[in-house]
Amino acid sequence: MEKKLVIEESWCKKCGICIEFCPKKVLDVNDKSVYLKDEENCILCGLCELRCPDFAIYVEEKN
Repeated sequence: MEKKLVIEESWCKKCGICIEFCPKKVLDVNDKSVYLKDEENCILCGLCELRCPDFAIYVEEKN
């Protein structure tokens, strides 16, 4: 099964915790929320999901 990273912009408070814990450093933040700046190198490990205090970022199965 394929997976994808989902970021709920309206839930993100831009705290940066997910960015700090990302082992591949593929996340960044803009004026709206955190975003995936390097989708090609994201390993979908889920560490960002585990650390997000607002459940704004998660890995889910693609349909």
